[in-house]
Amino acid sequence: MGAAFTWAQNTNAPSGNSSPPTTASFPDSPTNITGTGFVPEQSINAPILSPLPPRTPLIHGPKIFGVRPGSPFLYTIPATGDRPMTFSAQGLPTGLTLDAATGQITGTTQQKGTFQVTFHAKNALGETNRPFKIVVGDEFVLTPPMGWNSWNCWGSSINQDKILAAANAMVRTGLIQHGWSYVNVDDKWQGSRGGEFNAIQSNPRAFPDFKGLADHVHAMGLKFGLYSTPWEKSYAGGVGGSAENPDGTTDKALMQTHPKQNEKILPLAIGPYHFFSNDAKQWGVWEVDYLKFDWAPNEVPETKEMEDALSGSGRDIVLSLSNNTTNNLFDIIGDMSQIANCWRICGDIGDHWTSILSHGFHQDKWAPFQKPGHWNDPDMFQIGVAGGGKPKHLTPNEQYTHVSMWCLLSAPLLLGCDLDHLDNFTLGLMTNDEVIDVDQDELGKQALNVSKNGDLEVYAKPMVDGSKAVGLFNLGPAEAAVTVKWSDLGVSGKQTVRDLWRQQDVGAFDDSYTAQVASHGVVLVRVIPATP
Repeated sequence: MGAAFTWAQNTNAPSGNSSPPTTASFPDSPTNITGTGFVPEQSINAPILSPLPPRTPLIHGPKIFGVRPGSPFLYTIPATGDRPMTFSAQGLPTGLTLDAATGQITGTTQQKGTFQVTFHAKNALGETNRPFKIVVGDEFVLTPPMGWNSWNCWGSSINQDKILAAANAMVRTGLIQHGWSYVNVDDKWQGSRGGEFNAIQSNPRAFPDFKGLADHVHAMGLKFGLYSTPWEKSYAGGVGGSAENPDGTTDKALMQTHPKQNEKILPLAIGPYHFFSNDAKQWGVWEVDYLKFDWAPNEVPETKEMEDALSGSGRDIVLSLSNNTTNNLFDIIGDMSQIANCWRICGDIGDHWTSILSHGFHQDKWAPFQKPGHWNDPDMFQIGVAGGGKPKHLTPNEQYTHVSMWCLLSAPLLLGCDLDHLDNFTLGLMTNDEVIDVDQDELGKQALNVSKNGDLEVYAKPMVDGSKAVGLFNLGPAEAAVTVKWSDLGVSGKQTVRDLWRQQDVGAFDDSYTAQVASHGVVLVRVIPATP
């Protein structure tokens, strides 16, 4: 098979525009979607800086992975190169096994500790290896989650076919080979409360087989997430995690009211009867991996109650708080950051430049609360196209700035675009492994502003190998020269500068580096001590 960006169409995959299904329908061979012949839509008129990966094997993604003892383990080794490819690993903990054909590691282990593992990948053109650490302990999500969420693409019109199409596209386009793994169903999947645990069930018309959908996503080597709220009713009108009555029901007249956000008026408020543990037990049976927990303002008691419920599910389920914690979070972030895995540091992101500025820049105050397993979240990506191929409104330079800053922040990376309408430019934004490595660095530090001169700003992030990832940003209306001084980075002596989007060394410099940066653009580099 050819290099990334040339994957096969899966003729069994349902269309993203299909009507809600009435019966479950899954392709027979979810792990055999790739092939040859798929060509993405024509690129927009924009420079594609990311080079294609070689046809020989290269292993990508994080170099560390966390799991709690006894929790189900699923990790797909991200690797580019021609298929067929075979995988092997040395040093896996007892209880974990690797599928040599797919690169999927599954199983459970009770062994606590840090395990030094070596991955190997081989195809007809060559082979490679890469070190990897598996940490079995109290923390997981040791690098920011990467995946796709349905809301910005489909809103409340989601259904099983659209989620399956997104999962298929994540494999078909090669995104999985660069570490993209979560496929998350947002609001409006909910039906009524019931079943074995009196938990929220899926809407049977839109999602006739929720467990089958999750199983199919897992069989692809991907992970499965969903949405809930502690309120009685979600923003889109779905059943929430609390109720007026002990059986989980809420008065229908009450459910028809529409209070203003943050007024804490039912049903957009937390009812007296909570069903967090009921729902978490159901999610454990469905084998859910990610929860977007959405209400405002986010507060500690409900977060802790849900974290306890998820811990009792038997699975490592990411607890990601949404939608707006800025009104009160900084007063409680010390406690909240010890509980949740991710928390929103701003409101909902918009598809425009001013929203990228307000969400991504000048967030230094949040840096002390972030660490592996616990991440500041400036919200989802606004790159690509919306549902059905509708263009978004960021310029190419603004999209490079968007992705660069989110990676410098070590932010969760969640796509919100239509994966069935990808062009080469957008794929280049999503699959540049040297850029993704900045986000997935084991140290987990957030970049800080080290220099500001009007509209020209420099952000720097320490990396685990001792280098610095540096973004030279021009937020102004015209091209300008942006300089980073070694003294601002806390380094001295000759430093090698590597352009990460182009994946090439620029040269070695004694005291500083200056780049011409386009309006609303960025030059993203790595500053590395020069070898003699």
